[in-house]
Amino acid sequence: MFEERELIIIGGGSAGMAAAIQAFEDGVKDIVIIEKDAVLGGILNQCIHNGFGLIEFKEELTGPEYATKFAEHTRSLGIDIKLESTVLKVTRDLVVTYSSKEEGFISLKAKAIILASGCYERNAGAIQLPGSRPSGIVTAGLAQKYLNIDGYLLGKRVVILGSGDIGLIMARRMTLEGAKVLAVAELMPYSNGLNRNIVQCLQDFDIPLYLSHTVSNVEGHGRVEKVTISKVDQNYQIIPETEIVFDCDTLLLSIGLVPNVNLISNIGVKIGATKGAIVNEQMETSIPGIFTCGNCLHVHDLVDFVSAEGRNAGHGAAMYLQKGQIGSGHAHKVIAGDNVSYVIPSRLDKDLKEDVMLKFRVQKPQDNSFVICESKGKVLKKIYKANLIPSEMETFKLPKDIANSIKGDISIRIEKRGEGK
Repeated sequence: MFEERELIIIGGGSAGMAAAIQAFEDGVKDIVIIEKDAVLGGILNQCIHNGFGLIEFKEELTGPEYATKFAEHTRSLGIDIKLESTVLKVTRDLVVTYSSKEEGFISLKAKAIILASGCYERNAGAIQLPGSRPSGIVTAGLAQKYLNIDGYLLGKRVVILGSGDIGLIMARRMTLEGAKVLAVAELMPYSNGLNRNIVQCLQDFDIPLYLSHTVSNVEGHGRVEKVTISKVDQNYQIIPETEIVFDCDTLLLSIGLVPNVNLISNIGVKIGATKGAIVNEQMETSIPGIFTCGNCLHVHDLVDFVSAEGRNAGHGAAMYLQKGQIGSGHAHKVIAGDNVSYVIPSRLDKDLKEDVMLKFRVQKPQDNSFVICESKGKVLKKIYKANLIPSEMETFKLPKDIANSIKGDISIRIEKRGEGK
């Protein structure tokens, strides 16, 4: 027989802690957080730059400060926290098996589970990086850990592939530590980072950004010696004779993040366009009693949004534990329409008890446009947006009375002003 627990949360980052706090406040007192690291906070602990907490705490904090506030609140509630513990397996009947050096192998039977396991970085193999494989090719997040946690500067002359936020932040961070960042190359014709990071991390330090460029060759014997970037066409194919060669000792890769969902995808949880689970408005997956939130659901640009989503999952899990089933059991699909990459949640109950916040990203930059929510050709809500970019997650509040009045699936699409269908 397994020890039974009400709610098990996998991951003690901002999403997991927010979920635990909300579930506790909603009446769930038997909560376990299982975290693989030695401290709570997840990736926040290595993000020593400021800019966190403006929404959540109404003040500007560093990543560790943000994590500390949540960790102190979590601990003050007496929530059971298992650190340096790695979850190995989750079953469809909600048995969670983990290991730790103190307890060995332990299996717990949960009444509900929240997966808040974050995401991982795409690496050189994922993009079949051309050229040799010397040392000095490192993902930007790992370089951040080496520098901010371990105090180790990886190189002195650096090229960065990808303009995601971690890559941009590391361009500034390595510059401040004395390295020379020679270039940031971005495959797309626009940056994949927040506009504020383009300004504060590149423009303020005169670091050039090469849009529509990618790495076409890496050279080095033992250590990176040269990195060549080339321009790409509209099909992302390298254009001959556009090469720029940099003498460098380090190549940082900031080429995307992938939700870490193996624990639940392996047991049949349905996966959507974000590479995370398909969820309803309460963050419940296709397996009843299993919820998910944060970067393992879809990659966020602001940790404040991660915490808000964690609270939503915690509230949903509490409702499930108290009622056994959330909603009517019947749902509408929520579909990504024109120029929309994905929408979260992907399902909405046909009898909503609360307004729902839809979250989405556009496929490409768009200005002077409308965000249109519709069902069977009927416009439910329409909002004007001066600018939309893929790197910034957008939110769209759909009132429950409007959602409950429809008879079919819902879609979110972008329409250029003056080009109505």
